[in-house]
Amino acid sequence: MLSHTAQLAHRVSSFVDHVGSFFSAISPVSVALFALVVIVGWFVSSSTWQYYRLRHFDGPLLAKISNLWLFKSVDSGRSYLDFWEVTQKYGTIARVGLNDLVTDDPIFVKHMCNVKTEYRRSSWYDGMRFNPTSNNCLSTRDEAAHSALRSKMAAGYAGRDVDNIESKMDNNVRAFMDLLSRYADRKAPVDLGRKVQYFTLDCISDIAYGAPFGFVETDTDVYEYIETTEKNLPMVMVVTVFPWLLKLLNNPILKGLLPSAKDKLGFGRIMSIARDVAAERFKPDVKAERDMLGSFIRHGLTQTESESEILLQIAAGSDTTASAIRSTMLELCANPEILRKLRQEIASANIASDVITDSEAKVLPYLQAVIKEGFRIFPPIAGLMSKEVPPQGDTWNGLFIPGGTRVGYSIWAITRRQDVWGEDALKFRPERWLNISSDKLKEMESTLDLIFSYGRWLCLGKSIALIELNKVFVELIRRFDFTLCDPDKPYKIFNHGVFAQSQIWMDVTRTKKTQ
Repeated sequence: MLSHTAQLAHRVSSFVDHVGSFFSAISPVSVALFALVVIVGWFVSSSTWQYYRLRHFDGPLLAKISNLWLFKSVDSGRSYLDFWEVTQKYGTIARVGLNDLVTDDPIFVKHMCNVKTEYRRSSWYDGMRFNPTSNNCLSTRDEAAHSALRSKMAAGYAGRDVDNIESKMDNNVRAFMDLLSRYADRKAPVDLGRKVQYFTLDCISDIAYGAPFGFVETDTDVYEYIETTEKNLPMVMVVTVFPWLLKLLNNPILKGLLPSAKDKLGFGRIMSIARDVAAERFKPDVKAERDMLGSFIRHGLTQTESESEILLQIAAGSDTTASAIRSTMLELCANPEILRKLRQEIASANIASDVITDSEAKVLPYLQAVIKEGFRIFPPIAGLMSKEVPPQGDTWNGLFIPGGTRVGYSIWAITRRQDVWGEDALKFRPERWLNISSDKLKEMESTLDLIFSYGRWLCLGKSIALIELNKVFVELIRRFDFTLCDPDKPYKIFNHGVFAQSQIWMDVTRTKKTQ
């Protein structure tokens, strides 16, 4: 027995020696070449398989064999135009990546997003994790967890147990008007794009957790938040294409590249504020506040969840509303007759206070048409927001879509479909919303609502945003005249999921009634 064991041990030892001799004879260059061949082989076979799965969907050649086309598009700042052009050229469902499709079919989008859908949020949403270490309501992909989060926040966003939402908005509107008045009195040009974002940041921070940041009061980019956020947006969208980058960046070696609550400026500083605000609310015996964050906590939001949702409110709640205000104001300045009609309606309205109420604004039909048309012609969010096809796959218009495929939608393309909006779909024309049949109005409104997503993923902040827009447009138009300083170069624009319009330099003068 011992002899047999000894023989076996000798053979194993001999085998190990032979293997060791074999590898010691191989140079490091050979090992590197072998590894390279394996990696290239894996990449080619994987790409071939992915190409084969979606071969029946047309798209740019590079998008069929790699994700480089998609990466280049989202990194360029013009992906909203690329996705629109792809659907125009290759069909209503087109290929934009190895495992990515894009559609401009509003009916298909509603099919993917309805409350009973089997589609799920795809890995695209990993890029929406504003705090790299924890999810928020937008980035959460687990359906049970997502539903639980929404249930905790629904009452707060609806304003059912939140005090003074409208009065807080009024105070921020007044502060914004006072800021513009100072520029008007000095006859100094103003970058309306930047000032609008000051207003939306202060407004969302005030109604969300009780105090404005102070952007309007100081007339500065507090903590350089806007500047650093705009610089970081491209990386956010790249992560939607390559979700594995998030895990890579969370590696201890590379983690320093991400925003941190230890940062003195930028998004990291906002993370620190979110952490401190949440911590204050969870102290023992602290008084329960009647603001949105207080509502969230009363309905079960944890301290960590509160930190993440504060960041989401600030980023999503300010950028999108600011984009809607900026783009609509630009359209009004470019269309004097539309501006005249809106100003006339506002002048004839019975506005009881110095700031219009939401209920007063809702009954102004031309104002509502202008707001809807502003959303349509320039939807604030233009990321793919891709959903994942259920494992068994799905068939749409006779085409089979394999399970696991990511399908996004181009809201820019959807809001330009002539079969929905008419032959003048590229034109800013609020009148398209007026004096039409109830069926046509219902079709247009339900299609426009896709800018807020749909069904189980409908944006919780929609009602808050509409109140804000109702107020700010009326007060801007009835108090000031705006003239573009350079009509040939009215603004700078880029899009990395959210539009950022800047350098909107205008001369501002008080209207005759406010002089």
